[in-house]
Order: sequence, then C-alpha cells, then structure tokens
Amino acid sequence: MIRLLQLELQKLLLNRTSKILIFISFILPLCVIVLSSIKINFFGFFTLELGELGIFNFPLVWHVTTFFSALFKFFFAIVVVSMIGNEYSNKTLKQNLIDGLSKKEFILSKFYAILFFSLVSTVIIFVISLILGLIYSSYNEFSIIIREIEYLPAYFLKLVGFFSFCLFLGVLAKRSAFALAFLFVEFIFEWIVFGLIAWKSNMELATKIQNFFPLTSMSNLIKQPFQRIAMSKFPEKNSLDYDYAVHFETLLIVGIWTLIFIYFSYKLLQKRDL
Repeated sequence: MIRLLQLELQKLLLNRTSKILIFISFILPLCVIVLSSIKINFFGFFTLELGELGIFNFPLVWHVTTFFSALFKFFFAIVVVSMIGNEYSNKTLKQNLIDGLSKKEFILSKFYAILFFSLVSTVIIFVISLILGLIYSSYNEFSIIIREIEYLPAYFLKLVGFFSFCLFLGVLAKRSAFALAFLFVEFIFEWIVFGLIAWKSNMELATKIQNFFPLTSMSNLIKQPFQRIAMSKFPEKNSLDYDYAVHFETLLIVGIWTLIFIYFSYKLLQKRDL
C-alpha cells in the first residue's frame, strides 16, 4: 500500500498543474478562519461579523464547516480525472504495466491517493472546526464539543465516494474533459429521472428513488445548514424544521457506490487492450 501510494504521490507532485490544484483544494477551507474574523460594514447601517452569528458554536460548527468545505471538492476532482487522462495521453499507463505494475495495483494506487488526500482534507477541517469552535462557541463542555462529530466521517466518505466516481469516469472516458462532462451529464440525468417519476407517480416516490443515485446520495450525507441556522435564530418557526442528521443508510449507500466505482474501474481497465 505504501509503495503504491508513494508512486502515485510522486506522479502528482511532479505535475505542476496537479500541485496547484491540490494546494488550492487544501488552502481554500482555511479561508473560513479568515472570513470568520472579517467585519462587513453595510453602508454604516450595521456591521456583520460571521463569528458573532453563532454559526461556529458547537456542535453546529461541524455541520457548517464540512458542508462548505465539501464545495471545494471539484478542484481535486480535476486532479483525479487528470491522473487517468495523463496516464493515457503520456503513455505512462502502458509503461507502468510493462515495468511490472499490475492493472489491479494501478487502480489501487489511484484509490490510495484518493484515501490519502481525503484523510488529509478531513484532518484539516477537524482542526479548523475545533479552532473556530473554541474561539467563538459559547459552550466548552467536552460532551457538547464532540456532539455531531459524525459530520467528519461523513465528510471523509463524501470525498472518497465523489473522487472514486471521478476515477471511474476518468477510466471510462480516458480524457479529463470528457470525464468532467460525464459528471455533469450524470447530475442532469438524476434530476430528469426524478422529474419523470414525480410527474408519472408522486414526489415522495421520486425522492426515495433519487436518494439511491450516486451524486444525490453523496449530497445527502451533509445537507445544507441554512435551515438549521434559521431554526436556531427563530425557534418558534416550526415550518423551518427539517432532518439534517447524518444517517447510517446514506453512509451505506455511498459506501456501496464507492466499491462499485472502484470495482468497475478495475474491470474496465482489465478488459481493455492497452
């Protein structure tokens, strides 16, 4: 495992574009700390300071930081599809196989890189959330600090699942641009199916079926926190209530999709004549 990971990291770090995108995907979440301290003056009428709004209170901070940090995953998604695209365009895939690397090891090296960067990103978000919470939160009891920390493993799985999907699309399309286009097509496809089922049947059934689709299930791991923030500010508004928890069945669905993507990435590579 270490040998395959080192091999992949060496390839990525020798590529200037990959280094820049990896740096951006890691550094952007740190901007949350900067934003939390910025005071925005609205033409002298009032001053807005994010840190004073209560969104960095424990345990809400775990939800807020993981949700917004997950939005930056597209930068590393470009790296993932480029990992495959460059292997085909530079003929390094064929050379690696000639040098003794099996197709299974080739896919595993990519997957280990995905696990590594997802873990590093999760650790960074953990540190950021902890710092923001300790600075701004009104609560410092250990039991409250660790409450809802399940958003971190959900964030990790969301990254692993999404990047595994990108890996599969990269192997399928062989080109980075096509892989990203397929990603967009899949997003549209899920909503088209949702609309057709809702039209022919009902909204409830359409939602249940859509929740099993890859991109939707990954999105459901960490739902938007805006309604939750509104609920904390206006507790009397029962109509704002919604389910924002991390559910085991959603974790299971994304975990199964991840295994499917890695398995079929290997099968596609295995059947191709390189």
